[in-house]
Amino acid sequence: MERDPYTYVTMSLDPDAPAYLAVSFYTPDLRVGASVLDSGRPYLSIGSREADITVSTSGAGPVTTADVDNARELFNAAARYLADCERLHDEPQSADSGAMACDGSAA
Repeated sequence: MERDPYTYVTMSLDPDAPAYLAVSFYTPDLRVGASVLDSGRPYLSIGSREADITVSTSGAGPVTTADVDNARELFNAAARYLADCERLHDEPQSADSGAMACDGSAA
């Protein structure tokens, strides 16, 4: 089954709970970037035509130990994602496996 790429955004608002927002990118049309603002604050951005996500330091302030820990965790997760994509891209897959390639197309 072939699926078209998409971005899925969900928001939940409950008066007795914090707002919840989830963004899922299932598209090869991503923009990914990182930089440091003139103020000295680093940021990471991931976006598609439908949604943008920006990650930066706690409270938009100076870099803390927790910020470094979060960045390291993000880096390690991205490295695992890359390794899985490369492995799955290189594996021969049957046409009826139903597996999805990393670019969102049917494998």
